[in-house]
Amino acid sequence: MRWKGRSLSLAWARRIVVVACVLIWMLPPVSAVPADDGAEWRMPARDYASTRFSPLDEITPSNASRLKLAFSFSTGVEKGHEAAPIVVGGTMYVVTPYPNYVFAFDLTKPGANVKWKFDPKTNASSQGVACCDVVNRGAVYADGRLFFNTLDNHTIALDAASGKELWRAKLGEIQLGQTLTMAPLVVKGRVLVGNSGGEFGIRGWLTALDAATGNQLWRAYSTGPDKDVLIGAAFKPFYAGDRGKDLGVKTWPADAWKIGGGTVWGWISYDPQLDVIYYGTSNPGPWNPDQRPGANKWTCGIFARRPESGEAVWFYQASPHDQYDYDGVNESVLVDLPIGGATRKVLLHPDRNGYLYVIDRATGEVLSADPFGHITTSLGVDLESGALRYNPQKAPKVGKVVRDICPASAGAKDWQPTAWSPRTRLLYIPQQNLCQDTLVAETSYIAGTPYVGAELKMRPGPGGHRGEFSAWDPVAHKKVWTIAEDFPVWSGAVATAGDVVFYGTMDGWFKAVDAKNGTLLWRFKTSSGIIGQPVSYRGPDGHQYVAVLAGVGGWAGAVVSGDLDTRDGSAAFGFVNAMKDLPLVTTKGGMLYVFRLP
Repeated sequence: MRWKGRSLSLAWARRIVVVACVLIWMLPPVSAVPADDGAEWRMPARDYASTRFSPLDEITPSNASRLKLAFSFSTGVEKGHEAAPIVVGGTMYVVTPYPNYVFAFDLTKPGANVKWKFDPKTNASSQGVACCDVVNRGAVYADGRLFFNTLDNHTIALDAASGKELWRAKLGEIQLGQTLTMAPLVVKGRVLVGNSGGEFGIRGWLTALDAATGNQLWRAYSTGPDKDVLIGAAFKPFYAGDRGKDLGVKTWPADAWKIGGGTVWGWISYDPQLDVIYYGTSNPGPWNPDQRPGANKWTCGIFARRPESGEAVWFYQASPHDQYDYDGVNESVLVDLPIGGATRKVLLHPDRNGYLYVIDRATGEVLSADPFGHITTSLGVDLESGALRYNPQKAPKVGKVVRDICPASAGAKDWQPTAWSPRTRLLYIPQQNLCQDTLVAETSYIAGTPYVGAELKMRPGPGGHRGEFSAWDPVAHKKVWTIAEDFPVWSGAVATAGDVVFYGTMDGWFKAVDAKNGTLLWRFKTSSGIIGQPVSYRGPDGHQYVAVLAGVGGWAGAVVSGDLDTRDGSAAFGFVNAMKDLPLVTTKGGMLYVFRLP
């Protein structure tokens, strides 16, 4: 009986364990992201793959013309507004450019009343070392907290419900010319942040902070010895030119890597299956290439790293020994594509050098590199070596004006992010159509002052228009359609499951176009030019909304936000020469606009 009773107890014990395991399995983990029904927009790119695709489909080509303004809000800040609104539950969060106010709006109330406002008391001196306007590219939400950066080099965590500051971490010194303008990303409990200031001789880095405390967990530099770059035995670059010991030192003149740029102010993507983050590094310093012979690693390229340790997995340098300020910081969109009869895990990277790269994201192999803009500075990409083939006729030379450099230093596309639709299988690219004349000169490094050595004058590219919004097929290697715009398209894009794509223009039009053919469906005139990132979310009422910040500025719009003299074509590193008429068609001023169907 005792044996039988014991057997019965074991049987029941096993049942209890099984039931308990099932119940535990059914419970969501503490930090789990809810099922993605498209209601929320928790990070600027909406997802780790950086698709900026909304699965909402209430707004369609057949009804988009009926879109109406739901509500608006003036931020009271007059510089360039580049951030994406963040939406979680019934709250929207917006970060302004300097002084980096954070607003929380109650979407459950008519007119979306302000729930709270946070003032980080950003140091005013940071404005003087901001290269290209005092912009901020937004916040990110994770586990009840909102994380954002301030221009004076602080990363701050707020309680998302109350706006209370939980911690702040100082990451750099404005006296050296360093600032923070990027939107952070949270991966596996780490807040990933990169710096700005390549035009001031800043040494670039990506830093990981503990999301709970703000403590630094690792920092990976973009230049210097392997131990600083976090390059070790796991580093397996695909191309031979990226293999070797301490290339972050050996590909520079003596000690030049210490002031060599390679800042990380753009976008980060993450593949949870491969457990790899991807991000780009900016231009080397100074812009005068004669002062830094060598490939200048690890600038102007893409790093793949492990998020927990920061160790490098691979690197690809899109523009070795960069000659034109072709930063590599643009977004990498992670998609799976049919290539060569097989499905490949790739990243799509529209680089400032004018090529749309399709790269195997597991290995770093370039599968294709096709021009998506007008290019005179190079003659193509050698897929065997991965090397960009520079055009020797356009190489900058000290004391000589080199003309018709295309794309201009702002690139065929700058920071403004693309959007990918899994429905159309197209990448939607906001871009420039600009060329320039360049004169380089010897320059000296003085901490906290510009370290450039180049004078530029930009102008419209072929056709006379300065911007385009295009749809690109990465499998067919071609543009499917394109829309010519008078000014550079400096805003981001968002694609939706309703087959509608949204973007803004610098003269103040917010537009909806048909994702399949580019037909204009609707437009709305805003109070200032748009350089922000549109988003789409489902409101508490169950309807689809589209939101965007207007507020002209950034590098392209500095002539307005900075009140620059249009007679000086070299101002704003030569961008003013191409934008002299912008002050005639728009004014500065930050405004949030939110739209929905009636």
